[in-house]
Amino acid sequence: MPFAEKLLRVPPPIEVAGRRVKRYHVTADPAGIAPEIVREAYAILPELLPEPDGTPPATFVILHKGGDTGAYLNAYSWMWDNALHFEGAAAGQPVLGCPDTDPTHFVRLRGSLIGCVWELPPILHERDAWVRHLLAPEGSDPDRPDGPDLDAYIADTLPDGTTGDRP
Repeated sequence: MPFAEKLLRVPPPIEVAGRRVKRYHVTADPAGIAPEIVREAYAILPELLPEPDGTPPATFVILHKGGDTGAYLNAYSWMWDNALHFEGAAAGQPVLGCPDTDPTHFVRLRGSLIGCVWELPPILHERDAWVRHLLAPEGSDPDRPDGPDLDAYIADTLPDGTTGDRP
């Protein structure tokens, strides 16, 4: 099976259920992900978010439109200060428990899949950004002498490009 990177778009962050949410969209389509898929994916997002636990309320999501009828929303929320909580939803992919092939009919995932090769670059970036802006010891970064900075974390995203682009 030949491999090709996909397009990565980074819409502005949003707030959902008291959590600040960074967004990544992955697709092979230069036109982007259809608005109705985006709308329905974000409609199910509140169901994928954990209760607050005292960790800064930050989540990043990857909305991925596959090359077939499948669409996937992966929500990664920071918990316990340094761990990722995962919940996902899928649409249009019967093999994952979807009732039909409609890419706007999202249902919560059941199982242990956490992401595919096109979704892993944002996960790696988000790990590094979390360490850089929230976990690095206070004063160890001259750009962050006052300690953890959630605003800086939210602003720190991969650029638009392809899933293989890394600064």
